[in-house]
Amino acid sequence: MRGMQSTDHAQHFQPANQKNELTTRRKGKLAIAFIPSIQAWLNSQSFMKLIEVITDEKNLQPVTSIAEQHDSEVNWVGSSDMQNRQLIRILVSDENRQSVLDALQGLLAESSKILVLPLEAVLPRKEPKPSDQEAKETVTTTREELYNSIVKNAHLDSTYLLLVFLSTVVVAIGLLEDNVAVVIGAMVIAPLLGPNMALALGAALGDMTLMWKATKTTIAGVALALSLSIILGLIYPLNLASHELIARTDVGLDSVVLALASGAAAVVSLTTGLASVLVGVMVAVALLPPTATLGLMIGAGQPKLAVGAALLLAVNIVSVNLAAKIVFWIRGVKPRSWLEKQKANQSMVIYMVIWAITLGILLVVIFIRKGFLKVL
Repeated sequence: MRGMQSTDHAQHFQPANQKNELTTRRKGKLAIAFIPSIQAWLNSQSFMKLIEVITDEKNLQPVTSIAEQHDSEVNWVGSSDMQNRQLIRILVSDENRQSVLDALQGLLAESSKILVLPLEAVLPRKEPKPSDQEAKETVTTTREELYNSIVKNAHLDSTYLLLVFLSTVVVAIGLLEDNVAVVIGAMVIAPLLGPNMALALGAALGDMTLMWKATKTTIAGVALALSLSIILGLIYPLNLASHELIARTDVGLDSVVLALASGAAAVVSLTTGLASVLVGVMVAVALLPPTATLGLMIGAGQPKLAVGAALLLAVNIVSVNLAAKIVFWIRGVKPRSWLEKQKANQSMVIYMVIWAITLGILLVVIFIRKGFLKVL
């Protein structure tokens, strides 16, 4: 991907002179200038970020044109460095940020850098207009920001495995002691949201590498949680009077609805830039307790109860991923180029069909177990 990297290159650039500058400080060949007309425009905006472009001097005019075409304005232009590169800073509203990034990536070469920086505050502050409030409600995170945010939480490393280990121990104790507060506490530290969202995002973007990475991370986490729970089931006496434990051996339509809602809410939270901590807890509730319950039942020699927990775990995994993929598709998360979009659409359709068929099979099994259907 071209561009979105943290870098210190910006310190090598200084803003150049402008005709309507407020202040100018000269030192050697470098000059710093501020464009006052941008200040007025900035004050009228409520939701925006700063895009910095480090590119060859010849790209200055095309980059400026892209900004103007998308109702954005160039705030600073840095003077050329020793390599004839320039720093260009563009203030972009959230609703135009994705289109600006796509246009810049289509224009610039690999040697260029595109940085997206948060804008904490603008002074003097101006009250937002009603149209600004409406824009805020429809703001979405860009594809690149979404990718970076999700991928960094899908790594299979020692930290991920340690958090799975600790959360499994905590949730197992909560289940055995019938303590709902402890069970919820375990969900706070469970790192299961990242790999599941990465799997769905990989399907939306047609990124097989990301899908495989997320699959490995998910399998590793579930395998660790299951193995540890089996050991705990062998060591600790099983408390069949625990409501929290027995509840995870019974699966119904409400379990499917809960998992679907969890997956959908997670994607909505991520794509709108809202805090995903509580949604992550909701996803973890759908995945970790059934896994721990399955392990405890296997370790304690309770095959019938273990089957119920396994069915609940399967239903939750399928439902969370299916809902996440549907919401990614609805919100228009897709690759930039036409060819990549075609590949992504194919993988997305195949993936959704597989998950939907799997969920249908699991629903039939649930209906049979509940006595709604009779096996001929």
